[in-house]
Amino acid sequence: MGAVSDRVDLGAAYRSARPEPPPTRFHQVHGANIRVDPSGTRATRVESFAHGVCFSREPLAPGQVFLVEIEEKELGWCGHLRLGLTALDPATLAAVPEFSLPDLVSLGHTWVFAITRHHNRVSREDRPEAEALAPSRPPALLVEPYVCIEQFRIPRDRLVGRSRPGLYSHLLDQLYELNVLPPTARRSRLGVLFCPHPDGTADMHIVINGEDMGPSARGLPAARPLYAVVDVFASTKSVRLVQLEYGSFSPQCHPCRLCAA
Repeated sequence: MGAVSDRVDLGAAYRSARPEPPPTRFHQVHGANIRVDPSGTRATRVESFAHGVCFSREPLAPGQVFLVEIEEKELGWCGHLRLGLTALDPATLAAVPEFSLPDLVSLGHTWVFAITRHHNRVSREDRPEAEALAPSRPPALLVEPYVCIEQFRIPRDRLVGRSRPGLYSHLLDQLYELNVLPPTARRSRLGVLFCPHPDGTADMHIVINGEDMGPSARGLPAARPLYAVVDVFASTKSVRLVQLEYGSFSPQCHPCRLCAA
């Protein structure tokens, strides 16, 4: 799964504001144990712990977040949601693999990770130790209204999980805001996106409750259609899509404290 070798000038296409991307939906091609609701926005694994791989219906636009909220959990299984991107068209698969890891990844051109608090960050070649060992941002910075991920600026509010209204909901909402709950807790919101570069490659980022976990993979082929992958695996039983409002969907990340951190 190497990087694209030919240089492609993608910079100009992403420096100007573009139309709002269409609402995200799940693809009609999915694992054997998945049921997608008529709206295409909720995916539920109805039995076992496997055969729960789902895809986005359309390839993602650069900087577009495919965001899911964990709706239901199921006790008795070991493991959690898996998330990533693939350059494989789901409609061309002879059969959806039982697992995203390692089955789908082994088909090539697929980057999927199990969701963890200390995520699979890929360090830069010019400063591997500094970036890999960099501490997470202080919680105080998470109150910024935007999340800056490379060249993209994304409204943060809907990226963060919300509890159901109740006596202690205000306390739970603060825990989601600070991203101190387990990343695969019910109501957590998890997203994946890619950020292209002028050389034709892209970085994949995973966002957990409004916090960018850093690049999880580098060298993705930005010129190819990239579909989101969501594996509703083991203790994660059901997820629903959350739609973001990007405004003008301008990818330029304006200076802010979060970017400078």
